[in-house]
Amino acid sequence: MKKTIIDLFEDSVGKYGGKTFLLEKRHHRFEPTTYAETRELALEVGAGLAASGIRPGDKVAILAEGSNAWIISELGLFYAGAVSVPLSVKLEESNDLLFRLRHAEVKALFVSKHQLPKIRRIRAELPQIELVVVFGHIALEAGETAYGTLRKLGRDYLAKHREEFLKIGQAIRNDDYATITYTSGTTADPKGVILTHRNYTANVEQSLTRIDIPPYYRTLIILPLDHCFAHVVGFYIMIACGATVATVQIGRTPMETLKNIPVNIREVRPHFLLSVPALAKNFRKSIESSIRAKGRMTEGLFRLALKTAYAYNGDGYRRGRGWRCVLRPVVALFDVTLFRKVRKAFGGELRFFVGGGALLDAELQRFFYAVGMPMFQGYGLSEATPVISTNSPRPRKCRFGSSGTLVQPLDCRILDEEGREVPHGQKGQIVVRGENVMAGYWKNPEATADTVRDGWLHTGDMGYLTDDGFLYVLGRFKSLLIASDGEKYSPEGMEEAIADASRLIDQIIVHNNQNPYTVAIVVPNHDELRRRYQTCGNDLAALAREVAGEIDAFRAGGVHAGEFPDRWLPSAVAIVDEAFTEQNGLVNSTMKVVRSRVEEHFRDRLDALYTPEGKRPDSAQNLASLKKLVE
Repeated sequence: MKKTIIDLFEDSVGKYGGKTFLLEKRHHRFEPTTYAETRELALEVGAGLAASGIRPGDKVAILAEGSNAWIISELGLFYAGAVSVPLSVKLEESNDLLFRLRHAEVKALFVSKHQLPKIRRIRAELPQIELVVVFGHIALEAGETAYGTLRKLGRDYLAKHREEFLKIGQAIRNDDYATITYTSGTTADPKGVILTHRNYTANVEQSLTRIDIPPYYRTLIILPLDHCFAHVVGFYIMIACGATVATVQIGRTPMETLKNIPVNIREVRPHFLLSVPALAKNFRKSIESSIRAKGRMTEGLFRLALKTAYAYNGDGYRRGRGWRCVLRPVVALFDVTLFRKVRKAFGGELRFFVGGGALLDAELQRFFYAVGMPMFQGYGLSEATPVISTNSPRPRKCRFGSSGTLVQPLDCRILDEEGREVPHGQKGQIVVRGENVMAGYWKNPEATADTVRDGWLHTGDMGYLTDDGFLYVLGRFKSLLIASDGEKYSPEGMEEAIADASRLIDQIIVHNNQNPYTVAIVVPNHDELRRRYQTCGNDLAALAREVAGEIDAFRAGGVHAGEFPDRWLPSAVAIVDEAFTEQNGLVNSTMKVVRSRVEEHFRDRLDALYTPEGKRPDSAQNLASLKKLVE
């Protein structure tokens, strides 16, 4: 059966034509655009591209902040039969942007006025780009076209060639390429993931077997629209269900846009939000800061409410069962007196978050579940368009620490290092097969052959399946700790748990590459570090021991003892005064720490940890870092 993105959109326009699809803040309030209006705008854009010489199969990139124009332009280029190349606004022009635009053979480009300077600086190096369309009001240079001008060109073209143009979109087949989505860039040459029209519509159908989206639902997309996750769950699922999509008000700077998020959430009052662990942590910090600001009594009551809700919820799967039922009225009371007020900061209508990206610590899942805004952790990757599994609001489909149950239909196997399938409960590589598996990597047949074998996508992630169908994702095979005896262990869950449990540790990377013991690179929390410095009498050596001592909470006798095997806990730490950020290249555009880069960046510090002096918490290097941080 033919089911392209154009088919999906046309079906929904037929069902929900007069209903609001897009919400965008203009003139101090969010203004609606209906499904039917969006279609007409998309046709104008697509016809404008066709009139400008764009032909089916041509690559058209989008480099812009989230907006109506972003979504309309992608739909428009699909109507023109083109292939979308969505690009992150966090890319710099020097290598990352230039590589993608050349590698994808981009012929036309939509760009926001904020990103336009990046393109202007490399325009001379991109002779293959014939058309640059600019969102927003800005003085244009030669070779640039205003978005409004392109639409006007499209209207004129449609007036004479409407039926002829519509046939282009109707002629698209399931296996035709829809997007080339580049991986985050953890290697010198990122790979372009080719996703077909059917990859997208299949993953929409699969995702809807796990999460229900009624037509009255609204979401505010706070993730960049180039994310595959934002594509499928942010707006293609919403299209399929006739629901409403709002985008964040674009500020004059990226920081101003970030500050608009909490304001826009209260204005839009979304029913669900997409999140990644970095955002989840920021939301929690914001909630806890506002509670602390109300005084010790409120903070103490909030802690008691959390503790009670944690006990009632159990692991999420057994919420309110057995003896826990006696806590129901107490939890309901705390919900009315405390948690409801917390939810008001998120608009008061929020039913749940859908979490993607990196692993989300179980403690964060417990926290958001307790306050009545569950964060349903999912799992996926761009090569799977991206959703593979998710926890969900449906009864008995949520378990903290897991990545939920598989979307349907989808085949999943867990394979050992020899490629043999292992029984439920045993760890191995996650491999999946379904209509959502990518067509391959653009111009990279070797990587394609290595990743997709006989229709099975080898994810490179380690995990296991339980007898009752829950998938647990344990991290990347490539990030495994390897002990001197060859035993392997995934560090990501440990890193998340240590950073979440410690006020003193902001970031941590655990390392062992066939060494006699495990070590860690630690970035302390600046504010907490200064506070502790004063309480320990301005003694840097004592402060260094406190930082290293945070890990002891997970050893035998500690408050978190038993969560992780003692042999894999770090025996030495390098305290560094430089955080892992996008600016220094240690965090990629999807806010994931790039382990290999961190290890290379701090190679000297790692090597020193395997010397008698370097192993000491109060080593000269640790004291030097602390001195910089507290001065």
